[in-house]
Amino acid sequence: MDKRHVIHVSVADQKMLVTDRGEAVSTYPISTSKYGLSSRPGSYGTPLGKHRVARKIGHGLPLGAVLKSRRFTGEILPVDAPGRDPIVTRILWLRGVERGNGNSFSRLIYIHGTPEERNIGSPSSYGCIRMRSKDVTELFARVGVGAKVDIFRDPLAVRFPKLFKQQEHAAPAPQPAATPAEMAAIPAAAREL
Repeated sequence: MDKRHVIHVSVADQKMLVTDRGEAVSTYPISTSKYGLSSRPGSYGTPLGKHRVARKIGHGLPLGAVLKSRRFTGEILPVDAPGRDPIVTRILWLRGVERGNGNSFSRLIYIHGTPEERNIGSPSSYGCIRMRSKDVTELFARVGVGAKVDIFRDPLAVRFPKLFKQQEHAAPAPQPAATPAEMAAIPAAAREL
């Protein structure tokens, strides 16, 4: 039973932070549901709240290994394979531990690899938490069954202000004015735009 690791999933940032005994060890871009947040069966929403890793599936499989009904089909897909969107590489099957998300296990809510890596960083799943194959392989090796998972709306900077400065929301720094020599190097037509 893994009591050291916590997987923190920020829906706002579409990022995951992994901590080991409270210390940050890695961050990954992820994708949550394109249908929003929900614990309702059939909603295809990502459930909020506290979970645990209930099962790990796919140990030793190659990157891009297609998993159907949690079994390796023998097929291996390259990244961004056209027209394909199966679960690949690894599965960390989640069990909700709060009243509102207690059905996550029966809803088949996973952290898993996706061949659609171009969509990582924006909501694009059907309820699960998607990761790049190399990232989910690393996560799979790091955490054990029983590891805590917390899925929340907030940006990571709100939950972990010392780790993540809110620079993404700050105004851009002012740019210095061009020098006369730099202005002379710009074609006249471009200066008038």
